[in-house]
Amino acid sequence: MALEDAVTLPSLIFLVAVVMPVFFGKIRSAPFWLAAQGAALAWNIGVRGELSAHTIVALVEVLALRVAVAPLAIRHTIRRRLEPNLDLMPSNLFAWAIGMALIVLAFEFAAPAMTDRQALTLGVVGATVAVSLLLLSTNDSPPAQFVAVLFMENGLALFESLQPEPWPVPVHGALTLVYLLTVAVGTWLIATPDPTSAAPLGGQP
Repeated sequence: MALEDAVTLPSLIFLVAVVMPVFFGKIRSAPFWLAAQGAALAWNIGVRGELSAHTIVALVEVLALRVAVAPLAIRHTIRRRLEPNLDLMPSNLFAWAIGMALIVLAFEFAAPAMTDRQALTLGVVGATVAVSLLLLSTNDSPPAQFVAVLFMENGLALFESLQPEPWPVPVHGALTLVYLLTVAVGTWLIATPDPTSAAPLGGQP
């Protein structure tokens, strides 16, 4: 029972770190929730994986990139834009109803074919991807769009924990490089506010 709880708790924390910011969070709180997802992901890797060089490398990679580097880079970029601290997802009942329905469907999809722990993890992954797509479709702000992409990236990383065997080291290194490039290019693209949206403000007396 203790082992089952140890495996379940990181997935539940990851789910909370995905759902809370989308439904109740602001743009500037997104880096904190990304770091929380990364910490839950690291905990999940530590609990599921046997102590090995590969597990240690994976933990270091998650803690360094997903808990520290990516959230700090996005926090710095969002502050540079000097935009209002708006909701991550627009607050309206229609969007909330769609989001809740997608989360329920994700867990319904995961339930039939998996064991209890696997079903929970797969449900969390499905909910993360669904909520990220909903965020992409409801908020056209570049920071919010990029945050949604990174939420999805973390969900896919959680999905990898379901594999019976970890990725070979070259594949894992390539995936890490892709994540680094995603963060670097994304923060570069959103570093400067859109001139078309800033123009009306500049024309005011």
